[in-house]
Amino acid sequence: MYLKHNNDQNKLYIALCVLFSVLAVTNNMVYQKFVYLHFFGLYVFELSVGAILYPISFLITDIIAEFYGKNSAKYCIKLAIVMNIFVAIIIKIFSLLNATSWSKINNDIFDQMFGMYNIAFVGSVLASYISQIIDVKIYLGLKSLTKGKYLLIRNNVSTAISLFVDTCVVIGFLYIFKILPIQTVYNLIFNSYLFKLLFSVLSTPLFYLVVTVLAKNFTMN
Repeated sequence: MYLKHNNDQNKLYIALCVLFSVLAVTNNMVYQKFVYLHFFGLYVFELSVGAILYPISFLITDIIAEFYGKNSAKYCIKLAIVMNIFVAIIIKIFSLLNATSWSKINNDIFDQMFGMYNIAFVGSVLASYISQIIDVKIYLGLKSLTKGKYLLIRNNVSTAISLFVDTCVVIGFLYIFKILPIQTVYNLIFNSYLFKLLFSVLSTPLFYLVVTVLAKNFTMN
């Protein structure tokens, strides 16, 4: 069962698509900065800042798939790709313009910040599209298989698999184009996936809460 498309539910869908696109664009823009992230003194993650909030995007597509169906989820994913391409084109055009002599961000700094954006962009968008489509297919497949039961299981299983695919594709892509040295690849895959998976598991109560509230307050068909 999916939500009937009345005005409020259309607004919710638009808001979810906007949030998803914002996360996708932001993650691609900042992905080349890598940091140490301390987890309550128990472990220190070494990962891209783009990976920190990235798992939220899978939560969003699962919510859309749950209430709006496969086609709506795929449209949201494709919309984010279009937004990313649009941003990449803008950055490329701006990089061709010469900075003034008094600009705090000169040509070299701008190129250092966004010079690899095209390559990182392709890898990140490719990984995002593949993993998000996999997530939606697995999520809805499990929903059909379990006849709508076991919400948390289908959420976590679909996200765990798709996050692993995403992590391997994007980091592997950055290695192939010599943005990352081989010495860091396996460590980054392990740390990035472990963090994303942990983030996803910890956000499970939020996902359950959102689904419960929507199911109670919106009309289903």
